[in-house]
Amino acid sequence: MPKWLRKTLVVAITACTFGLVTPPSSLMAADEPTADDAPSSDWQHGGRVSQTVTVAAESATQALHVSRQQFIEQTMEKAARQSYEKFGRKIAPVIEGEFRDVILPRIEEVIALLAEQYPEEQLQYLAVTENPSGGMGERIFHIYRVDNGEDIIRFHVRREHPPQDGYWFQFHYHTCHDDFQAHYELGKIYWDKNTPPQWRT
Repeated sequence: MPKWLRKTLVVAITACTFGLVTPPSSLMAADEPTADDAPSSDWQHGGRVSQTVTVAAESATQALHVSRQQFIEQTMEKAARQSYEKFGRKIAPVIEGEFRDVILPRIEEVIALLAEQYPEEQLQYLAVTENPSGGMGERIFHIYRVDNGEDIIRFHVRREHPPQDGYWFQFHYHTCHDDFQAHYELGKIYWDKNTPPQWRT
């Protein structure tokens, strides 16, 4: 394989995966020089090959770049999917209308505010967790940085049972700015006088 093609592939793989995947060693190994590896007149006169490598790296970066609006839309799609997975087939039919009309728009406002805190080129590093907690756990989903694994914001729901009242689902979020200590309320949805089933059932 020509050396310039090998270098292009190494750069493209590294750029596309942000260094998370190491290119195969066969691409990294140096072969005996061949006629194909000899510097071409293009290389000697302006570096067309190096331009190809640069263009490949830039294309890979642009492919992963998302606008704020795209980030919000993609994150909201995942947020809704994780929420309904958490509710399960017993809770979801009862609360999905109010959740969609009241809670989801508030989640979207928070995600839009979060997106404003980052330059667009950094939004590609933010992702939504999967596998919301079941049983009695509160976690719906978290937004975290894929480059270092740190949570940025956590969306939760807890059950409340005030005296002489039925059960409520209280939706809230926590942020990394105060080490996730404060509860920022998104809203409440009434369940019933009876104890709700566990999450994800």
